[in-house]
Parts: sequence; C-alpha cells; structure tokens
Amino acid sequence: MPTHIPNSRSITDVRGVEVGHFTDTRRPTGCSVVITRSGAVGGVDVRGAAPGTRETDLLDPANLVNSVHAVMLSGGSAFGLDAASGVMRWLDERGIGLDVGTARVPIVPAAVLFDLHVGDARIRPDAAGGYAACQAASTAAPAQGNVGAGTGACVGKMFGMEFAMKGGIGSAAVSVDGVTVGALIAVNALGDVLDTETGALLAGARTADGNGLRNSHQSLLAGEPPLAILAGTNTTIGVIATDAALTKAQAQRLAGAGHDGLARAIRPVHTLYDGDTLFALGTGQVDRSPGLNVLAVMAAEAVSRACANAVRAAQTLRLPGLWLPSASELAARLHSGL
Repeated sequence: MPTHIPNSRSITDVRGVEVGHFTDTRRPTGCSVVITRSGAVGGVDVRGAAPGTRETDLLDPANLVNSVHAVMLSGGSAFGLDAASGVMRWLDERGIGLDVGTARVPIVPAAVLFDLHVGDARIRPDAAGGYAACQAASTAAPAQGNVGAGTGACVGKMFGMEFAMKGGIGSAAVSVDGVTVGALIAVNALGDVLDTETGALLAGARTADGNGLRNSHQSLLAGEPPLAILAGTNTTIGVIATDAALTKAQAQRLAGAGHDGLARAIRPVHTLYDGDTLFALGTGQVDRSPGLNVLAVMAAEAVSRACANAVRAAQTLRLPGLWLPSASELAARLHSGL
C-alpha cells in the first residue's frame, strides 16, 4: 500500500499543480502524472547515460513551444512511454493544449525508469494507465512509496539485485517569501540513498548477510568490483515545479539545479546505467520571485528531500525469488539484532 508521510510538504503545494498515480495491481509497476491545466513553462536536464524520454527536444530554450500541460513519469522502461498518450487523450477531452487552430495539442513530455525485472515484464504502463493517473489527479498531497512510477522501483543494485532494496516515489517542497518549489521524484537508482541532513545511509546495497548496508561508494573506492550491469536498468526521474514565473532558459537551469539534489541524496548518481532525468515547470501563479539563484537552492533541497521521502515511505516487496526490503524494515532488523 502507498504511504503518506505525516506533516510533509509536497509538489502540490505549488499553485497550479495536480498529481495523480496509476498503480497496476497485476505486478509492481505504474505511472505518475503532474498536470498543469493552465500550462507551465518547461525545461529538462538529462544527466544519466541511458535515458528513456519523450518530447524533451521541444523544451530546449531555442525551440518554439513555451507551454507544457503535463509531465508523465512511468515504469515499464521504453514501453512505459505509451502512458503519455493516455495523458494526451485526457487533456484533449478537456480542451487543454496548444491551440493550432484546428485543434488543441496537449504538450506532454515524459520519462521512464526500468522496472521490468520486478514481476512479469510483459505487464507495463500503457495509455490506459496514463489516462487513469489523470483521472486520479488532484491538488491533495500525493501518496508516496510503492505507488505510481515508484511501484517497482528499487535502489542499491551495484552488487546485484539480491542485495538491492525497495525504492519508490517521494515528494517535498520548500517556500521562501510566498514562493514554493516542489519536487516529485521516482527513485530507482543504481546507487544508495542518503539522508542529506544527517549524511546517514537510508537504503542501498546490502551486506552479504542481507541485514546491513554495504555503502556502495566506500566499497567501490576500496576496490570491490561492481556486478556487470545492463545499461538503462535503473534511473531516477522527476519533476520540479515552482509557482514563480520562469523563462524556458530559467526552467532549464532549474532542472539542472535539481540534479544537485540528486547528487546529494544518491551515491553514485548519473552513472552509465542510469537515465537520470529531471523536468522543471514554472506555473507563474505567484507575482514575485526570490530570483533564480534562490530558486535553484530551493530546487536542490526539494529534490534531495523527495528522494529521502521516497525510500522512507517505501514498503518491502516480496516476489518469488526476490526480496526487496524497505528502509524501515532493514532498520527494524538491525535494531532487533536479526
């Protein structure tokens, strides 16, 4: 079941933003949508070497389209990009999109993560799943953990899936002088996840007995060889949103600043085997801004907190031949001496 983190702020604190999840009941996978019905200026920054994306070129500041109507985050690897078609249909039915005279064309960038090794790989999010995520969207704080795009996510795979832990989707937000920046992040990283406030490891590659955290960063520096890894079988994806007004160039810079938050919370990050991609949206529904430098600091903070929330909210997943303990279960086992 998805988890709500008490008293936490989320991306839906940003004015003009709605979030919806679709979670497939047949296997651990799903998709999540961030909707901006009135449109938002969008940007993107791709740092991982194995991304799966849609409609990212149009977000380049040199290109024409200025307004984004939704962003889709999905499991299912490249198959999951189909979920964006369902989002387009939902928006089209409501007359939301770029006016081209004869129709309104919804602009829906998307990114996917790899979760095909968790359950039956023939089951993945499709257009119906994207539509269902839109149907569920609201301004309420979104569920976190094993839900939507985070349903099949796992972390700490540097030394093999048998030592991995459960990832998930998380959200957070920070405000300065009435302006809010929020993030929704699906964490499916090759690396480990840290609490950036304390520096403590929260989830990641486990020790040989399965009951402790190995610390991938230190293990690699000590010369422990990683497992042979298939490119693209990981990936952290997400959306940063602010209710301040942005230009396309500023949105691109804000997406880049969000990767600072990933680098603080995930170690290692942006590997050859991750497709780490962050989108940024500016709804412009607040008539002031603290400036891009402050917004960048806020974005990095929201992203790092969202990553931590994703693994804190995650719940243990058990499938035939696969055990992905949650951060909370592993902490309880360590505490009890198991």
